[in-house]
Amino acid sequence: MSEIQGQEMATNKKKIFVTESMSQQGRKLLHARDDIELVEFPNMISQADFNAKLKEHAPVHGVALGGTRFGEPELDSSRDMLVVTRIGVGFDAVDVPALSRRNVPLMVAGTANSPSVAECALFMMLTLAKRATEMHSLVRDNRWPDRLGMLPYDLFGKTIVIVGFGRIGSRTAKRCLAMEMNVLVYDPYKPAADIKAAGCEPVSDLDAALPRADFVSIHCPKTPETIGMFNADRLKRVKPTAFLINTARGGIVDEAALHAALTSRKLAGAGLDVFEQEPPPAGHALFALPNVIMAPHVAGVTVEAVDRMSEQTARNILSVLDGDPVRQNVINQDVLG
Repeated sequence: MSEIQGQEMATNKKKIFVTESMSQQGRKLLHARDDIELVEFPNMISQADFNAKLKEHAPVHGVALGGTRFGEPELDSSRDMLVVTRIGVGFDAVDVPALSRRNVPLMVAGTANSPSVAECALFMMLTLAKRATEMHSLVRDNRWPDRLGMLPYDLFGKTIVIVGFGRIGSRTAKRCLAMEMNVLVYDPYKPAADIKAAGCEPVSDLDAALPRADFVSIHCPKTPETIGMFNADRLKRVKPTAFLINTARGGIVDEAALHAALTSRKLAGAGLDVFEQEPPPAGHALFALPNVIMAPHVAGVTVEAVDRMSEQTARNILSVLDGDPVRQNVINQDVLG
């Protein structure tokens, strides 16, 4: 092979940026291709450093994102972006209209982490209802006689309102039905017939349904329509014995209003995997409340889910490079023609 031919082969390789959290299963699929060059970047890279790295390696043809933002400046820095993917399903950090204007598909990992998030929602419900942290402290602190003064609750026979009936909400509903709960679903974008077919009760008026709820579990995307959806007025509609679970996105629940509801005993407890600011600031008011359990946005980031998401992300990238995108994983369907 001549030096010129070698340079042409190197030039023809597609540069794919991958966040360091992509598992070996996903990397293996990309490494198997001799027409791809991988460039790794840190999960917590600053936006300025990310843009600088894109410019340094431009042209960049694909990117597998964790939580890094991506929009017009990053498209400019990449120079020849063909596909933007998320190792996950949320895309509120991506400027979708900017990608659509340049005919660049945004792809997500489909159902890869949906079972994991649904399990986390159920875990938080059980942890709160069964008063797991309190039960643990009773045994640890030799307060056995106090147990009858703080009895746990059943999920059996309770009513849950599930907000959003997509990949995750529908799986959460299935798990709640297995616990013999009454499942109400609010999703104005899903046909009532589909919700009924899943064994759930569709509700068209969220405010009217909330007073019936023993649990509320949020599974809708973060959009201008859903930001602040659970504000002070809406939280007042939930009965004081109810629990609120948010494994969707921070900002859907007004945290100041949630704190007020919890401290005034207008709400029994909350389980939060997501926050308005991530990570939340030190000394956040919710940290001090005993009726709140929290996780650092890892509901969909289990060992198994990372493998599934990474593999699907790699397949998404390859599908675009090979001219046959996995259509159901494309968010901005308008770019498909």
